[in-house]
Amino acid sequence: MRKLKNEELDRLSVEEFKSAEKSNLILILDNIRSLNNIGSVFRTADAFRIRHIYLCGITAKPPHRDIQKTALGSTDSVGWTYAEDTLEIVTQLKKDGVKVISIEQAEDSTMLQDFKFNPSDSYAMVFGHEVKGVQQEVINESDAVIEIPQFGTKHSVNISVSTGICCWAYYEKVYL
Repeated sequence: MRKLKNEELDRLSVEEFKSAEKSNLILILDNIRSLNNIGSVFRTADAFRIRHIYLCGITAKPPHRDIQKTALGSTDSVGWTYAEDTLEIVTQLKKDGVKVISIEQAEDSTMLQDFKFNPSDSYAMVFGHEVKGVQQEVINESDAVIEIPQFGTKHSVNISVSTGICCWAYYEKVYL
């Protein structure tokens, strides 16, 4: 096997990405404090052609050097909006027919591998603060709560890792 060169990867330009069809998945970052995590989420969103990212509360917004360090230019390709209040975004998306899913450890959560995505529905996944998680009021308004199974000693995985896991699971279940 030979490692491919970047020129051989047949990637979209930023302009092509912006006009390309996107998935029916939206990401909501609820008070994410790490600029590197935010940048990593942008990069993952680019990889999976996520429709939009909402940056809420204390979540920083581009342009910022530390976001760019991990985003590697994906803040130019992926559409995003800043909103002060996560709950307002959740309420608006639900009015628009989007199913809101909080990614959290909660009573009566559904394990990620067991969740059934309907390919014709639009979804918004909410990822919460690195220590406090998704706000309870946002969980209360969510249509579902998905939990990522874990088998080690720690209580959670990094938010950027959670985003990658959940985006892949969505993509695999809807598109493959």
